[in-house]
Amino acid sequence: QVPLVESGGGLVQAGGSLRLSCALFGRTLSSPEMGWSSSNVGWFRQAPGKEREFVATIRWSSGSTNYVDAVKGRFTISRDNAKNTVYLQMNSLKPEDTAVYYCATSSTWGSTTASAFGSWGQGTQVTVSS
Repeated sequence: QVPLVESGGGLVQAGGSLRLSCALFGRTLSSPEMGWSSSNVGWFRQAPGKEREFVATIRWSSGSTNYVDAVKGRFTISRDNAKNTVYLQMNSLKPEDTAVYYCATSSTWGSTTASAFGSWGQGTQVTVSS
């Protein structure tokens, strides 16, 4: 149960860029037991009338990342340990990237299914116009 707050969404033209932020609360990295050594943070997106789709995940301890093929080379997930924040840098945006973007946490590395993630943020809207 980690509160998550997404921000950074907005309206952008095709080919433009946005950086989404996911602020993580209720945890601290100063104590191993309460830290993020076994935690993973993922970004998902959901377009109107569609199922929630995996976008990217990052392993907090190592920084290892996974991406859905559709965003490889365009999106970059990263984390700032000091700020307890995960970012999703989105470049070369396409209209099909339009969706509500959510961040979430999971204790299982490698999972790309929404059901494997526990805490979810409220989402931030990304709209890409042509």
